Amino acid sequence: MKLSPDVLLCNISRTKPDFFCGEKFRHFEADLTDFTALEAVASELEAVVDSAPAGAVVLINNSGFGDYGPMPELEHAKQLGMIDLNVRAVVDLTVRLLPRLQERGGAVVNVASTAAFQATPFMATYGATKSFVLSWSLALNEDLRGTGVHALAVCPGPTRSNFFKAAGFSAPPMQDGGMNACLDMTAEAVADQTLRALARGQSLVVTGWKNQCIALLGGHLPKVLGARLTARILRKMRLEAYK
Repeated sequence: MKLSPDVLLCNISRTKPDFFCGEKFRHFEADLTDFTALEAVASELEAVVDSAPAGAVVLINNSGFGDYGPMPELEHAKQLGMIDLNVRAVVDLTVRLLPRLQERGGAVVNVASTAAFQATPFMATYGATKSFVLSWSLALNEDLRGTGVHALAVCPGPTRSNFFKAAGFSAPPMQDGGMNACLDMTAEAVADQTLRALARGQSLVVTGWKNQCIALLGGHLPKVLGARLTARILRKMRLEAYK
């Protein structure tokens, strides 16, 4: 699925993506863990939306990062920054822009994860933030029912991206099998399935059939058992990282 050439695409991040060029692409440099910066960039976005031709607005909350290891070994400030970006920024930016979306119609797309369906030992804070994003997005969609705006929670699994580098790995772990078997989705494939789900008005999409199986299993296991099994899988990632 391709976007219309008339779409104005705006990006908020600390660095400008390579593909952002031309008058149809607008980049706003901001650190979304900085509450003052978020407020300022939200005001800029509101002005852009107000000056744009009539049409729907789609807000995609995609920024986020993870961290890996037993909680006592992880950096305190990084855990709090993860909560600020993965949770607080999603809620803050969405609430600020919702009046514009309700005026014009559109959608809010929040990127969660298959980690949202069970506790994730060794990635405890990350999994919990994504559980929040999933639950909040589904509830938001019901709150917005009948307003002309809907919310979509996107739950990808491991994807070929910079996620593992940000989480502390020099390369994706378990490359000889296991996790690598799930790393068969590119960011482009995830984006394509997201756009299709958005066009169908879905409130939840788990990208890829393997990830759908993982989410189904994780969502139905008893919580304690799910945490124990996930710990075994993610502990293997830790062992692979030190080979």
